[in-house]
Amino acid sequence: MGGVDLPAPPRDDADVPRWTAELGLPGLVDVHVHFLPDRMLRKVWAYFDAAETHYGVAWPVQYKLPQHERYARLEELGVLRFAPLTYPHKPGMGEWLTGWAGEFAAEHPRAVRTATLYPEPSVTGYLGRAVDDGARVVKVHVQVGAFDPRDPLLHDAWGLLAEAEVPAVVHCGDGPIRGAHTGLGIFAEVLEAHPTLPVVLAHAGMPDFRGAVELLERFPNVVLDTTMVGTAFSERIAPLPADWPARLAEFPGRVVLGTDFPNIPYPYAEQLAAIHGWAAAEPRLGREFLRSVLYDAPARLLGVRDQLPA
Repeated sequence: MGGVDLPAPPRDDADVPRWTAELGLPGLVDVHVHFLPDRMLRKVWAYFDAAETHYGVAWPVQYKLPQHERYARLEELGVLRFAPLTYPHKPGMGEWLTGWAGEFAAEHPRAVRTATLYPEPSVTGYLGRAVDDGARVVKVHVQVGAFDPRDPLLHDAWGLLAEAEVPAVVHCGDGPIRGAHTGLGIFAEVLEAHPTLPVVLAHAGMPDFRGAVELLERFPNVVLDTTMVGTAFSERIAPLPADWPARLAEFPGRVVLGTDFPNIPYPYAEQLAAIHGWAAAEPRLGREFLRSVLYDAPARLLGVRDQLPA
């Protein structure tokens, strides 16, 4: 019942394994992590270094480390499986990044195979091959890609994912800045055309949290990820509604852990503490909510539940 039987939230990253163990969990499953080719990642970090120009707020990347150290940090945090997400911003990148992500997963046992897409004539070809090769999730970044998710070139790609029951982690909200084709109303049209499409609304649709809940009500295969939601950083620019924990209680099993590691401007533990706060605030959430969000629901989503400890 609410926070009555909960352990203390994690104080810092080193305290995360204690917290998960006291929840009775063997570790974490994170559906929203970023690993990219090194040259591309350096450009992403340079963009965040200039975040005050882009977003009007500083964004010091917390885990600006070499790739092997970032992977090791996830191991230290107890992340048993994660989805290394990539995202293209021009034609030709989708197939390249999908191939890179496949190679990354083959070399890193805690990573699941992922894919990405871009509206281009070849998209169903490379996406279909990735699904056949075992891709567990597809990243779609409407803001960075600056494309319309309703583009006719994507119609068959959405249909392919719906038929294969492969979820898409979709950044389609207006945060941190509005794009030409962002907004949950726009992506709702994709869901109306493909109502069985499994979708993870990245950042819980930030800043339109109420709109995200409405999509949960309308489409049974939509879930929310927690990426950056409720942290002190995000509360300054996109505060949660006061009834957020109560609304989440209406949708058991439909919230999954996401963090945006390594590109976050605070420690990983802060995201976990925010989620803990929701569980403590609402009597219908509590320990079972945390077990679901942190482990059971994301493991089911990624199709790895049978590979992990009970």
